[in-house]
Amino acid sequence: MAPRVFIFGTMQNPNLLNNPLLISARRPAQLEAFGRLLDVLDRLRTECPWDKKQTLQTLRHLTIEETYEISDAILRDDLPDLKKELGDVMLHLLFYARIAAEKGAFDIADVLNAQCEKLIYRHPHIYGDVQADDEDTVKHNWEQLKLKERGTATGVLSGVPTSLPALVKAMRIQEKARGAGFDWEQPEQVWDKVQEELNEFGDEYSHGQADKMNAEKAADEFGDLLFSLVNFARFAGINPEEALERTNRKFISRFQYLETAAAANSERLADLTLAQMDVYWEQAKRQPPQPEVRN
Repeated sequence: MAPRVFIFGTMQNPNLLNNPLLISARRPAQLEAFGRLLDVLDRLRTECPWDKKQTLQTLRHLTIEETYEISDAILRDDLPDLKKELGDVMLHLLFYARIAAEKGAFDIADVLNAQCEKLIYRHPHIYGDVQADDEDTVKHNWEQLKLKERGTATGVLSGVPTSLPALVKAMRIQEKARGAGFDWEQPEQVWDKVQEELNEFGDEYSHGQADKMNAEKAADEFGDLLFSLVNFARFAGINPEEALERTNRKFISRFQYLETAAAANSERLADLTLAQMDVYWEQAKRQPPQPEVRN
């Protein structure tokens, strides 16, 4: 049997030595599949009434939806569904490039070559002689090179998309500020800032006396508190978006148990007191995690 030739770098990880998806012999099949999808899209764009009508604008909200479906599949660790969702997003990316080609702007080859050039340029520790032995150095170099690309006319935070969800945007703002050297030195300092913001929010909220609260100022202080918590999460190595989503899913699971358990006893939630619902809630907390079933 001829020895296997692996995709560059795979041999460095002994756990991947027997993975048939990572041998170089798979590359022709990968390229053929990519070309097949291009051919399918070309025909759909030419012959299908729906595909012929699509524009960059009409596809935008669909792409956002498909991206969230990828996120859901990852959170469920559902690899079969992830394969399907990646295909949907891949189609959208090719569709955008096809529409741009129709406008004479660029095609998918231009997109991929530009991405390759960007990756090579921003990894001088791989493709050049720059030394970067840890992740923090790589991130710092990445942000510095991005600034250099954009020139001095644009600021450090100009690359943060305005339409990002606020929690994700806070993470990106802080990461970019850190790349420019503007950051706390010790986690203890960040935790002290969280406590400071919590106290300031408590003062503005009048410690629960809503009738004495200035709503606008309280909202400002609450935003400061959230921003400081995101900052501390970064120092603690916690992704706040993922942490919050885990809590969302945990709450949903427990509330669904509450509904099911009450119904099994011929009880309606509307007829239960908070204390009675809390009994079911405590039962839910003792249940083993259940795998999520997609509707």
